[in-house]
Amino acid sequence: MAKEYMSMRNLRFLLHDVMNVEQLTKYERFTDHNKEMFDLMLDTAKQIADTHMFPIYEEMDEKKPTMGDGVVHVHPNIKDIMRETGESGWIVAQEDYEHGGQQMPHTVYNAANFIFHAANTSAASYFGLTMGAAELISSFGSKELQETYMTKMFAGQWQGTMALTEPHAGSSLGDIYTSATDAGDGSYRIKGQKIFISAGDHDGVENIVHLMLAKIDGAPAGSKGISLFVVPKKRPENGTLVSNDVTTAGFEGKMGMKGCPVAHLVMGDNNDCHGWLVGEPNNGLKYMFQMMNGARISVGVMSCGLSSAAYYASLEYANERPQGRTHSNRDLTSPMELIINYADVKRMLLFQKSVMEGGLALVMQCALYADLAKVCEGADKEKYQLLLDLLTPMAKTYPAEMSVQSTSQGMQVLGGAGFCSDFPLQQYYRDTRINPIYEGTTGIQAMDLLGRKVTMKMGAAVIAFGAELQETIKAGFAVEALKPRAEKLAAAATKFQEVTMKLMTLAQSEKPEVFLADATLYLENAGILAVAWQWLKQALVVEQKLAEGQSGEELKFYKGKQAAFEYFFEYELPKSIGLTKRLLSDYRLTLDLDPEYLN
Repeated sequence: MAKEYMSMRNLRFLLHDVMNVEQLTKYERFTDHNKEMFDLMLDTAKQIADTHMFPIYEEMDEKKPTMGDGVVHVHPNIKDIMRETGESGWIVAQEDYEHGGQQMPHTVYNAANFIFHAANTSAASYFGLTMGAAELISSFGSKELQETYMTKMFAGQWQGTMALTEPHAGSSLGDIYTSATDAGDGSYRIKGQKIFISAGDHDGVENIVHLMLAKIDGAPAGSKGISLFVVPKKRPENGTLVSNDVTTAGFEGKMGMKGCPVAHLVMGDNNDCHGWLVGEPNNGLKYMFQMMNGARISVGVMSCGLSSAAYYASLEYANERPQGRTHSNRDLTSPMELIINYADVKRMLLFQKSVMEGGLALVMQCALYADLAKVCEGADKEKYQLLLDLLTPMAKTYPAEMSVQSTSQGMQVLGGAGFCSDFPLQQYYRDTRINPIYEGTTGIQAMDLLGRKVTMKMGAAVIAFGAELQETIKAGFAVEALKPRAEKLAAAATKFQEVTMKLMTLAQSEKPEVFLADATLYLENAGILAVAWQWLKQALVVEQKLAEGQSGEELKFYKGKQAAFEYFFEYELPKSIGLTKRLLSDYRLTLDLDPEYLN
């Protein structure tokens, strides 16, 4: 394993210098916090990651979960990790004081979450899922449900899951079959199957609590008839836990993320599976979207974490691996060059660094908007919510898609060694490949962005995003060294606006299939633009810091930032030109193609 897997220096740079997370402490919800506390939280997260998670990253992949005697056995350290994150308050960190939480800002929690996922993404998934499920109960569950489940879940004693997908219904949740029949005793009898349930069953905790979508008998068809239920593996009864007729039929043999089992669940084979309604009937999808939207940001964080770990592993190798000599050196008796001295290796490393640090900045920006939307009022609240809604598909998808590419480039730096299990790059690549699929595939995110977020409230979110872009571009024009980059971003923003207006016109004049045919390309283009914006924001701070005078490690840090910024604008932002040309074209190849021609 590499010696490092993430940069605390970069995390603090983003939090304090770029985003000024301390601004949150002026609001009542966060008034008990300060910069020193935020840094202490990050240090504590790094200590947990270093001690409990990073050392077993490869071991969890090699010693994957097994099933015997109806029990799913996971790595024995999962029990310790769940207990540690529970006892130290990480699972409950963002909750209100009244529920035992710290009212930690999402921005700071997501920074810590990045550390956890960079250290061991399989291990981090267990307590991350538990936090999301418990927060759903906290937000929408009855007082009785809260008292029964939240304390154990926040303590890491009980696992939480999100149980949506069924064998015949993936993203099409309106077609789920799982049923709920009112039992007349305050509970419902649940019957059906769920698949791809991460951490859906294991022996690292005492109980598993599923937040499950099902349809109450007689409910409206489609997504309007979906309700949300708490369905535990073992239900509390008279002070003890009894079987709740939730059976694990098996779990998937996965390409990556092998340390966290993905269960196939069967409920109600014996007509004794009890579920308890969360909130109002037929509002389940609305409630679940709270967890899903948070989970989409978490997938962005997870992707950045894996990209980070892959970057530092390939960087370490490039600094240690001698191979050949430069083309201009014809002295075969001279020592071989370290591969980091070759331009193409530097290009691959800069690619990794620029998309990872740029993607992380975008994710952190969304977390900051989430915090501001929670504490602000009036027009400001609406603005930050609009920005969060618009940017969430980008913050999920850009890091996820680029993590596949950047971990692949990390493998390429190692050459043949990267393909072998002696080095972790192949595992990072396998683990991150799920991220463009998690919590709604890239195509689903694209339709959400273009079909909902861009059009909502007469384009108000796009207008708000444009204003944020222009504010940063204006600041860039005011710094002589950044003016050429600001011009490039301004040109890309103008073209993005042109594309958006064209597609909005199509939405009014054509059937939805025409409008959405290239939604994925629109999302890709939007992601590039958003990350370029984040890099210009970082560059403004870098130029200021360099003007103040830096030396030693600080000078290296800012020069590295400068190089990654320049790389992104020279190598990545130009990709927007080709995407724009395609999006402005009226040629409808994919829409009009007869599927017969693909067979």
